[in-house]
Amino acid sequence: MSRYVFKLPDLGEGTVAAEIVGWRVQAGDVVAEDDVLVEVMTEKAAVEVPAPVSGRILATTGQPGDSVPVGSELVVIETAAAQSAGASSPPAAAGNGAATAPAPMPVAQGSSAARTATASDPNRRVLTSPAIRRRAKEAGIDLRQVAGSGPQGRIVRQDFEAYAAARSTGRSGGAVTSLPAPRPAARGSGGDTEEIKVIGLRRLIAQRMSDAKRNIPHFAYVEEVDVTELESLRRHLNTKLEAGAPALTYLPLLALALVRVLEEFPQCNAHYDAERGVIVRHRAVHLGIATQTAEGLKVPVVRDAQLRPLWDLAAEMRRVSDAARTNRATREELTGSTITLTSLGKLGGIASTPIINAPEVAIIGVNRALERAVVIAGVVAVRRMMNLSSSFDHRFVDGYDAAAMIQALKERLEHPATIFLG
Repeated sequence: MSRYVFKLPDLGEGTVAAEIVGWRVQAGDVVAEDDVLVEVMTEKAAVEVPAPVSGRILATTGQPGDSVPVGSELVVIETAAAQSAGASSPPAAAGNGAATAPAPMPVAQGSSAARTATASDPNRRVLTSPAIRRRAKEAGIDLRQVAGSGPQGRIVRQDFEAYAAARSTGRSGGAVTSLPAPRPAARGSGGDTEEIKVIGLRRLIAQRMSDAKRNIPHFAYVEEVDVTELESLRRHLNTKLEAGAPALTYLPLLALALVRVLEEFPQCNAHYDAERGVIVRHRAVHLGIATQTAEGLKVPVVRDAQLRPLWDLAAEMRRVSDAARTNRATREELTGSTITLTSLGKLGGIASTPIINAPEVAIIGVNRALERAVVIAGVVAVRRMMNLSSSFDHRFVDGYDAAAMIQALKERLEHPATIFLG
């Protein structure tokens, strides 16, 4: 009887190890080729590792939070050939400890009745994607109650959406609709506590933030901007949109103004290569858009922002942000920004101190816009004001240059016609 020993593959871009975020299988489970075995986190992105062959899981290596080197044993799978000889027999190692992949096991697409019975089993293991798990969590849906039509009862997008629609109208949708009672919170000996292991993206964020704050001397600069005219322009442009089109926000206008300003301040559109001790200035503006997601903060990238007109820029900012939130962003879409724009939206507050997204040397923060009384030429007037809170790497961007850049950005925003001038 042979075994297939699957080793962690090279995930690209010089990856030498990956952190286990969560297993999708356990010993005894039967998997089909391309079923997701485990989600891992590299220094670049989260990656779902699929099964290379069909078979039964004999053993897995590592727990969530463990680092696994590339090339080390990850999963041992009893292949289809071995199972046909008798799945109940104890596995025996092949001569070299591994077998080549056999033909994939056939995967039955069960009948509707069989799928309903499977969905009704409260102890079954749920097979689905991380995106669907997140949507289910947000909607309060127990995935054990959803009938899956994919291989081995895997829940696909259509299954989830059909169940959610049926649930909202009070119909069964072919599965049990009652949800189990919530489990009481675990009690520790020292009182009511919850321990959450810091792994995956949250660990990576924590590490990068700590490194940036420890290694980069931040120079913070806050300036208030009168965006009354910008707001007037934004509202006018939104009246020209087709019915149902997304409204224009401040961010694309601010991004376009930033692109224009960076032509005058190239030292702020740069990376610091610490290993070589070199500042790399970029002619292209690859704009990072700090985006809050269910997994933590991500920075999807708008490539070549300097070449995009306003509406294209707005659409691309929206697209990459949505891709990051729904876990559909590619590795390329989450790396390579040259300067980052961050906004807390309606929670923007008066001022903030954003942390630089290394190896970049500058980050521009946007705070909330509010109407308030200001004095203009000796007269009190109501104007819409907004603060820009920015941070710069003081090793490579002098305080004077940082302040001059923000002042130039302020001038463009307060006279929005200049945003569209080269």
